[in-house]
Amino acid sequence: MKRLHQTLAGVLALATLGGISPSALAEGKISIAQQFGIGYLILDVVRDQQLIEKEGKKEGLDIQVEWRTISGATGMNEALLSGALDVASAGVPPLLTLWDRTKDRQNVKAIASLGSMPNYLLSNNPAVKSIKDLSDKDRIAVPAAGVGFQSRTLQIETAKLYGDADFKRFDNISVSLPHPDASAALIAGGSEITTHFSSPPFQYQALEHSNVHKILSSYDVLGGQATFNVLYTTQKFHDENPKTYKAFYRALSDAAKIINADKNAAAETYIRVEKSRLPLPLVQKIVNDPEISFTISPERTGVYAEKLHELGVLKNKAASWKDYFFDEAWENPGS
Repeated sequence: MKRLHQTLAGVLALATLGGISPSALAEGKISIAQQFGIGYLILDVVRDQQLIEKEGKKEGLDIQVEWRTISGATGMNEALLSGALDVASAGVPPLLTLWDRTKDRQNVKAIASLGSMPNYLLSNNPAVKSIKDLSDKDRIAVPAAGVGFQSRTLQIETAKLYGDADFKRFDNISVSLPHPDASAALIAGGSEITTHFSSPPFQYQALEHSNVHKILSSYDVLGGQATFNVLYTTQKFHDENPKTYKAFYRALSDAAKIINADKNAAAETYIRVEKSRLPLPLVQKIVNDPEISFTISPERTGVYAEKLHELGVLKNKAASWKDYFFDEAWENPGS
């Protein structure tokens, strides 16, 4: 045992002499998962311009970045908690659910917003003019039924109309389906999918077809411009990889500035990185939409924190957005 302690002390001494702190020994790797859509444009720019790697060099690190694609918050959260993933991305409600469930354990918190953009509830059923017209014959496609951003947004609106006790009214007609598949089914018609709680760019693409119309916007539910997706990780990754985390956060900030400096060029980046077949003019129209803001600052996330706590989805009540964001994000305004 004495020899083991001497060996460990020697390793730490060598690390110190080499200018490497013990906590930094495991640094220099990060695995990030994203989903589908323009809601992840900031990550596309980070990836395309290797911004994490560039910021890492400023910290004296050669960071190895692994990029993954996972559809739906359920699979995303499972991968994060199992340790198969360092950084997850999803809507605000899935983040809050994980923050709530891991409080005082893994302590999952948000890193940054990926921007504010509306999500539209669309239908190809002419009889459906509002959610009050939805029936058991309709099927609502969402990435993660009952738990994802779209489902939670619908639940909040449902609670307004039918009371808190009935907030899950439409869960039984919701179907988990990735946005690309759901959008294709809605446009084509003839399937069980009559409704899709969509996101950019899919909602814009669908609305170009005369058989598809908008029922509701997430902005209507939230009272204005609000964060769609966020990035989040565990306390362990945050604390044990300070330089990697710092490089990643700076890369996100850099990407937002790049997008806002030339949105048309950012649209080209989206098509290139995502290998999208969408026409460039359509993507440029979406990226330039005044309803969309590419910012790493959270907006109106507190609406979800408050409402989901009231509905009993969250056990813990957040005093402010800073409760579920790591403190690096506090340097920017938020809500």
